[in-house]
Amino acid sequence: MLYDSERPPANQKSAPDPHLPAPVVSMDIAHASDKGTHAVNITIDDGPDPVWTPRVLQVLKDDGVKAVFCMIGEEAAGYPAVVRQVVADGHRLCDHSLHHDTTMGRKPPSYQYSEIVNAKGEIERASGGVKPLYYRAPGGAFTPYSRQIAASIGMRPLGWNIDARDYKRSGALTIVTTVEHELPNGPTILFHDGGGDRSQTVAALAALLPRLRQQGYAFGFPVR
Repeated sequence: MLYDSERPPANQKSAPDPHLPAPVVSMDIAHASDKGTHAVNITIDDGPDPVWTPRVLQVLKDDGVKAVFCMIGEEAAGYPAVVRQVVADGHRLCDHSLHHDTTMGRKPPSYQYSEIVNAKGEIERASGGVKPLYYRAPGGAFTPYSRQIAASIGMRPLGWNIDARDYKRSGALTIVTTVEHELPNGPTILFHDGGGDRSQTVAALAALLPRLRQQGYAFGFPVR
């Protein structure tokens, strides 16, 4: 039996483990937008990168769009000035684990805990004290344990509905076409600013964001 102070957040569907710290935000994986059904959430993974993150930021600024930057802890520690620019531009932060180990869902709970909590600490230090509001497991490797640990320290697990597949570097036009084809799947779109040359991502965002606005889409943040 849970005490009142340990009851799950309203509308949470997942059943928390009573032996773990209680969630303070929902531990359900978020997909929806706070701007409603005709909206998109732009999420940017695997940075910060000293070359590509500033270029992504400039495109977002030019179009008046805010995004969620899902940062790898060790990268945030290496480029704190870039993290602070993300914050200064009004974007939100997301914990994307310390080392981006896509197998962490198969690792012991102690390892998952370290990857989540230590990444959060690195991101907060790099940002000057701004807390990440979300947790996105590398490769989508969520477990009930990792979701609850993240939610117990104030980070909503964050999924995606549309994978832009920009990591394939198949061309900016292909990236744009992929996103537009998958828009009926839901609002949260996954792009990357880390992991190598992201010039195609920058070009795709520059083309896509005005088109989405012309189609009447609002730009929001994932629900918390």
